[in-house]
Amino acid sequence: MKIAGIDEAGRGPVIGPMIIAAVVVDEKNLPKLEELKVRDSKKLAPQRREKLFDEILGVLDDYFILEAGPDIIGSREGTLNEFEVENFAKALNSLRIKPNVVYADAADVDEERFARELRNKLNFDAEVVARHKADDIFPVVSAASILAKVTRDRAIEKLREEYGEIGSGYPSDPRTRAFLEHYYRENGEFPPIVRKGWKTLKKIVEKIESEKKAKEAQATLDRYFRRA
Repeated sequence: MKIAGIDEAGRGPVIGPMIIAAVVVDEKNLPKLEELKVRDSKKLAPQRREKLFDEILGVLDDYFILEAGPDIIGSREGTLNEFEVENFAKALNSLRIKPNVVYADAADVDEERFARELRNKLNFDAEVVARHKADDIFPVVSAASILAKVTRDRAIEKLREEYGEIGSGYPSDPRTRAFLEHYYRENGEFPPIVRKGWKTLKKIVEKIESEKKAKEAQATLDRYFRRA
């Protein structure tokens, strides 16, 4: 029996792509994944993830990595959950070897609904099991999580080489916010690597525009008092 796992990396950042990885492994090789001690990619050091990347590929029967760029995410229709289901299905449907069972990390608060919606979009018949924190529960999802995270890390490193220090790309990262604010002040717009519509960008624009208005008001007062 063929078992699939699917997960994403980069759902929440304001910078860079979201990466979705779908993997397929024969049931008899699941112990090999367990021997590698795969786990939620966020709990592994970057060096460990990189090492596991090639080791995981050696165990898999098939895999597919889908990259959704910031322009696609920013201009999407519907919710981010709907976008994720749609692209999870695209990645699974792109596999050459179709699995009998799919284990997925559920983005929806309703795990069963997520599984049902994902199953309805597949172009093959399979049982779909969706769970919160599936990358901590099922080694096959942990493997997908690691492939996705390493691929996104590599993409962010390329952006860093082009744009300088951009941080992790997450809104909570002070380095990311500093980069975005500096870029907007210098260029009057954000770089093409950002996801349009993110609240982080709106807040930065509001902050800078508010500062401009305050300076203009102060300049007007200064001119008035000089004349007086």
